[in-house]
Amino acid sequence: MHVAIGTDTLHQHPSFDGATTGLATHRDFKILAAAMRRLSGGVVLNFGSAVILPEVFLKALSLVRNLGHDAGAFTAANFDQIRHYRPEKNILERPLQGGGQGFSFVGPHEIWIPLLATLYLARTRRTSP
Repeated sequence: MHVAIGTDTLHQHPSFDGATTGLATHRDFKILAAAMRRLSGGVVLNFGSAVILPEVFLKALSLVRNLGHDAGAFTAANFDQIRHYRPEKNILERPLQGGGQGFSFVGPHEIWIPLLATLYLARTRRTSP
């Protein structure tokens, strides 16, 4: 879980350990960037993160591309209750300027997530030997 320190009430608690949380967040960023090294032809899904994940995703993608990894054209989808600026720009537009497709799905997660899972399972059952 990527944490922006100071964004939650929990961060005000006297026992909150900012150093440990910062280390875990840094590790999270490295794991995300490592997973994106071969993103070309892959799929990115953003469910309901309107600020933190779109920013972190764009920075990790820039890092991976700047290091010369194959993170070219891919498919991205944003699922949320309403349209937000950052997911539109940092998930669906900027990363896909060199190729790929972006899709925005607006509606309740309790409908989209089971529907997406059902479609995925139906497709994998059709293509299985």
